[in-house]
Amino acid sequence: MKAESSVLRDFTVDRRVWLLSGVALIIGIGATFLAVVLLKLIAVATNLFYYHRLSSLSITPAGSPLGYWMVIVPVVGGLLVGCMARFGSDKIRGHGIPEAIEAILLNRARVDPKIAILKPISAAIAIGSGGPFGAEGPIIMTGGAFGSLIAQWIKLTDAERTTLLVAGAAAGMSATFDTPVAAILLAVELLLFELRPRSLVPVAIASATAAILRGYLLGPGPLFPMPTIGGVDRIPIAAGALLLGAVIGLFAAGMSRMMYGFEDMFERLPLHWMWWPALGGIGVGIGGLIFPHGLGVGYDNIAKLVRGDAPLELIFGIILVKSLMWAFSLGSGTSGGVLAPLLMIGGAVGALAAHIGRAPVEMQAFWALIGMGSMLSGSLGVPLTATLFSLEVTHCLPAMMPLTLGCVASYLVTALLMPRSILTEKLSRRGYHLTREYGIDPLEIVIVKDLMSPGDSPSSSPLPEVFVYADGTCRSAAELMATEALASLPVVDRKTGRISGNITLQDLLKGRSKAVVRENERLSLINRSNIS
Repeated sequence: MKAESSVLRDFTVDRRVWLLSGVALIIGIGATFLAVVLLKLIAVATNLFYYHRLSSLSITPAGSPLGYWMVIVPVVGGLLVGCMARFGSDKIRGHGIPEAIEAILLNRARVDPKIAILKPISAAIAIGSGGPFGAEGPIIMTGGAFGSLIAQWIKLTDAERTTLLVAGAAAGMSATFDTPVAAILLAVELLLFELRPRSLVPVAIASATAAILRGYLLGPGPLFPMPTIGGVDRIPIAAGALLLGAVIGLFAAGMSRMMYGFEDMFERLPLHWMWWPALGGIGVGIGGLIFPHGLGVGYDNIAKLVRGDAPLELIFGIILVKSLMWAFSLGSGTSGGVLAPLLMIGGAVGALAAHIGRAPVEMQAFWALIGMGSMLSGSLGVPLTATLFSLEVTHCLPAMMPLTLGCVASYLVTALLMPRSILTEKLSRRGYHLTREYGIDPLEIVIVKDLMSPGDSPSSSPLPEVFVYADGTCRSAAELMATEALASLPVVDRKTGRISGNITLQDLLKGRSKAVVRENERLSLINRSNIS
């Protein structure tokens, strides 16, 4: 027993985590500056498109003096984005987060260097020309691209490259919203597909680094300050949070279906997809004439909602017009994020519920916050991230309990109604299935000798029907798993004829701590944590 306890470990981690952590620190710094640059680019584009001046001061398109000419601006922006996607890289189209997931799962965490340049520029043009999107999705993709390029440059393994891509993505989100813990949780729930020290530690270091630097570059304090909330009656508030979360779960499912319905509509058009963002810009322009506050990122709208002083005109405008503008334009395949619009729409639903209940100002802000978190939780399928994210952007700790209930209720409703989230639906439409349920492979906690009969010796035990030899290749093992529809295989030593361990699909995809696993590599080189 002593020999086994000295070999087997709770976690698969080795000293290379120090190297990854050091590189993650550098990536966190770089991703923070990239986030600041993108935010400045959006401000410059907004000033150029709507005020015809060169300035990096943050401003909303709603006060533009262009009048009816504002309809043309989003069309021009959409045309520029379509041209960049057609002649640059079509990977710049979309939300940003699904593209990061696709790079991890399908491209071994390799990102084309063009993405790191074209994605922020296209997002700045799309948002600066009035696109009703958030900057966080493009920033997450840009930060991830930066991390991937660094990992490719220093020639790391696939698993290590994935870790640094996710570290860059988390740092980008942390720098944008000053939400270091929520960024780490988002990485775990959406990008890493694991909770291991070898990946969690570097991601946390990058995220924390970005949050520290953000305070110096963009200012300290919560992004959306809230009024002080006194004591609340816990039982009625808890019941109200559950009800509001369930209602917003229905909204989240409807928003996702509406956006992908518009995407289906564009795909049926007899036009090349390069022209779709320009057509989407027409919808944005018309919506901007009806509701000017629906143009652009709209952080000022979120700030009004969580202050509790948002008028009914703004609330109805966000729910009815902003949501249509967002779904229509994003369905056209332009470049933009989903977090800020979802926060805004959820906050507006929560504020409307507070108005219906005639809640005081501070409680209107409270219910707007519950709505924000619930919409994020239901749409993305990330209840833990949504809860902590909402707390970090407002610093409203009294809302922790009802916010958690609202996020969980919304998550449950959308999990029952929607087979996939608004992010993973895009991957499904490309023919890839992604399971989001986390669990431990039973073979990782079972020793081979524990499965043998008490009187059997390894040499006398019959071999299983399906197995691989230890001197075989990873490619042959992967092909056998695919043929037999298996998640793991026993590994047999050819010389002794004994079972020496097992190999799982996760081993083949990501490798182990002491091996670079390639398709032609011998299985015997993989770290055998399960050998008898």
